[in-house]
Amino acid sequence: MRLVADDPVGRRDVPLRITVDGEPVAGIAGQTIAGVLLAAGRRAWRTGPSGAPRGVFCGIGVCFDCLVTVNGVRDVRACARRARDGDAVTTQSRLPENPR
Repeated sequence: MRLVADDPVGRRDVPLRITVDGEPVAGIAGQTIAGVLLAAGRRAWRTGPSGAPRGVFCGIGVCFDCLVTVNGVRDVRACARRARDGDAVTTQSRLPENPR
């Protein structure tokens, strides 16, 4: 019987740290930003046009419920973007009144 610790690839959980609205949040390399946020106990990190809280809905990058700003780039799907050590994530409130 092989144990996970005997993994021939040698992959180990590599910690990473991101900031979310200026607060440090720990994660593991390979997690999406949504995965890091969910593991940290956050279920919502955006508000929709109605003011309702939003987080992960589809989990595959199709909907717009998990949008965040990453390193100054708006409208990044947290479920589709892998977290990188040092990422600065900012939660987003309602969509802009006139996005164009």
